[in-house]
Amino acid sequence: MRDPTIARNYADALFEAGEQLDQTERFADLMEGLATAMLTEPAIRVALESPRVPKPTKQGLLEQALREYAPPQFLRFLGAVIKRGRQELLPIISDEYTALVDEKFNRLRAGVTLARKPDKALQETVRTRLSEATGKEVIPHFRTDPSILGGVVLRIGDRIIDGSLRRQMLTLKRQLLMK
Repeated sequence: MRDPTIARNYADALFEAGEQLDQTERFADLMEGLATAMLTEPAIRVALESPRVPKPTKQGLLEQALREYAPPQFLRFLGAVIKRGRQELLPIISDEYTALVDEKFNRLRAGVTLARKPDKALQETVRTRLSEATGKEVIPHFRTDPSILGGVVLRIGDRIIDGSLRRQMLTLKRQLLMK
């Protein structure tokens, strides 16, 4: 339970640095890229999390990989995370940082599940309607799940709105069995 709190503290520190340097969104992109690399490339995760790899080596690897993309302040932040042995929290720090950036820019991320792959027009319609309904700029992440049969399932934060045909059919079935 401590990890999210610790990650939030690091994200707050990075956010403050990003704001001071007017690099808030750039830092978000860098953190997302690093988190994605750690989650998708086992070799990167092992190198960063292994106790056998010395901390200066870990810092050097990240610095070498990011030197031409990241400002020195960002690299110093990563060095501080590694120095304190918190590199396994980088994906969580990235999520917390993204939440801070979204809050600043009045954005909301939504998971949208459809039965079939949406075309560009449907994606834009969903984005527009969700933005109107929430009063925030919505960034939808589309997913396809043929098992919902039709309709849409929305996930916004902790809230799930299930407007799928599958759920409607299950509700109708329960109602018919109760009579």
